[in-house]
Amino acid sequence: MRGRSSLSGTRVRPAPKWLARTSAATLVATFCACTVGPDFKAPQANAPTDWHAMDRSMGGASGQIPQSAATSGSTSAPTVESDPDPHWWRGFGDATLNALIERALRGNPDLRIAVVRIAQAREQTRQAAAQGLPDVRASASYKREQLGAKGFLESAGVYNKVDALGAPNSPVNQIAPGAGVNVERGVQSALDQITAPVNLWQVGFDASWEIDLFGRVRRSVEAANAQTDVALESQRDAQVSLEAEVAETYLQLRGAQMLRVTAADLVTQQKDTVELARSAAKHGLESELDVERAQAQRAQTEALLPQYDQQIDQSLNALAVLAGEAPGALDADLTPAGALPATPPTVPVGLPATLARRRPDIRRAEASLHAATANVGVAVAQFFPDISLTGQAGTRATSPHDLTHWASVFWSWGPSVSLPVFQGGALVANLRLSKLQQVEAALDYRKTVLVALRDVNNALDVYRTDQARLVSLDESVGAQRRADELARDSYRKGIVSFIDVLDADRQLSSAARNAQQAELQVCTDLVSLYKALGGGWEDAGPLAASHAVPAATR
Repeated sequence: MRGRSSLSGTRVRPAPKWLARTSAATLVATFCACTVGPDFKAPQANAPTDWHAMDRSMGGASGQIPQSAATSGSTSAPTVESDPDPHWWRGFGDATLNALIERALRGNPDLRIAVVRIAQAREQTRQAAAQGLPDVRASASYKREQLGAKGFLESAGVYNKVDALGAPNSPVNQIAPGAGVNVERGVQSALDQITAPVNLWQVGFDASWEIDLFGRVRRSVEAANAQTDVALESQRDAQVSLEAEVAETYLQLRGAQMLRVTAADLVTQQKDTVELARSAAKHGLESELDVERAQAQRAQTEALLPQYDQQIDQSLNALAVLAGEAPGALDADLTPAGALPATPPTVPVGLPATLARRRPDIRRAEASLHAATANVGVAVAQFFPDISLTGQAGTRATSPHDLTHWASVFWSWGPSVSLPVFQGGALVANLRLSKLQQVEAALDYRKTVLVALRDVNNALDVYRTDQARLVSLDESVGAQRRADELARDSYRKGIVSFIDVLDADRQLSSAARNAQQAELQVCTDLVSLYKALGGGWEDAGPLAASHAVPAATR
């Protein structure tokens, strides 16, 4: 039964020996393949156990929030008991802000560009992986060739020998008189056919497969995957920055609206003061100088209104562009003045050890280090031989209808080895360059961690000190308001002069404006703190649509 099928009883041809040998060589090379170069190990962030800024504030350093602020309802305390909420902006309790950020995540052009770059990096990874797969190409060609064989024949004296066949004394004529001429003509005709131009038709396949014996392709794919992670973390970093920018711009809008309302109220109040001065001047109790002073103070406060209107318009335009829309698209929703959101009572900041896994820029630096490490492996692999299997098969004929004949088939196959012998030190220089780039990436990672720790500590310091300043300014506003009421009452009773009333109005206006600006600053400080902590991308939820690649790129 050898060589026969047990099912059909027909004879089965054994596999060609070259196919068996090639398969065996391929399997041996695959199982013996190794990956040269260093393997990547995630770096250690070496972050401290606690935030330096929080230790300093708890130790009673200057700028600590007064104890009375704990019950004022206007402050919030950072805590390390939990990590920041991925949707930290919801802590402000403002539905409009929540909707704005969702809208920006769906339509912001910069964020969509970052998403497209992720898709580009993934395609580059596929390109790198394709280097380890067989490359098969089909080809077809037509050529009309003149091989120049006639010149070789003439130089070898073939035509002279043919001419000698027809000579009377040629051996052919001696055997059979007159036959030499016929032989000469026949040979000449055959030579003309051989040396004439020919049409050459060819159809076939070319195949090559680089056996990644030393891991050059695998290291290239590893580096491409790391670059994809770099693009992904860049997109996350852009998302964190976008969320913070939208929140900060929205707070500036509400702050400008709040300051305008306050300024408008002060203008109304100061108009009453002007009327009071005019009434007193009519009765001879005050001079026209006091009236003009009151009028000038009112005009000075009223001059703030166009400034706030400008800030409101610019904030509206900025929010529209951040959402990927034209200026004016959000005016109808945001023009009605709204209150400045309150800060939450507690702000989870987590421990410093969690910062490296949360900040996209640190994660991007780690991915860049991974890519640099893989590129060292690529550079090392270039010192080793490149082993490839190549093959070619097809049909070749002088006329198209002969291409289907079995006799026109041609094929070739075999392994090829390429080993660098001398390249003028280029490979050594490339390896040294790759190692230096790896060192640079490691140093950049450490620098990024240190900068992140600095950013968070600075944000904690600013948030704490600005809250302390806000508490003092709130107390100042209350005292100035009582002083203004006392000045007006004392003026009506003739105890103080009108100058005291104007001075009390001016100080109340300045204190109220400073307190509201400080309140706005505390809110923006909190946004900066959340941005420094790097949250806002871990749990996309309904915002996952922002990661979709535009249809035009698919």
